[in-house]
Amino acid sequence: GAGMNQSALLARFVREADVDCVLLAGRYTLLDQSGLDELLPLCKERGTSVVAGGVFNSGLLADPSPRATYDYVPAPPELVERARRLASVCARHEVDLKAAALRFPLAHPAVACVLTGARSAAEMAENARLFTQPIPLALWDDLRRAGLLAERAPTPSSETEAAG
Repeated sequence: GAGMNQSALLARFVREADVDCVLLAGRYTLLDQSGLDELLPLCKERGTSVVAGGVFNSGLLADPSPRATYDYVPAPPELVERARRLASVCARHEVDLKAAALRFPLAHPAVACVLTGARSAAEMAENARLFTQPIPLALWDDLRRAGLLAERAPTPSSETEAAG
């Protein structure tokens, strides 16, 4: 396998090296769904598993504030605003933005798991708790209607949410 924070070279690895698994960091998240362009459909077609890493986009989806980072540098204002819009839709459904960020990638059939970074046991416990938070299916529809999710992005269904 291979892992990186861009999808084009990973797609090449999948096409040319017949890898079993790839780690896609930060490119299939609520903020950045560019992995849908080529990599994820290719992985689905080839039976290559995807580990979705960086689901909080280096912190912006954990704390959508002007001091947040994205790709490990200060987040651009337009991405902070987009993250705040995501958080606002989530809040209307009484869902923590981090919980939605953890669950979203798993709806794609090529994604086998999400990988989170944790700096402490408390953060690990919080991630586990967030992963089990109920998420109403209407949240995904509202995010799509708000233009925050790509039309072609699979979203959790009742079956995946029941298993959550």
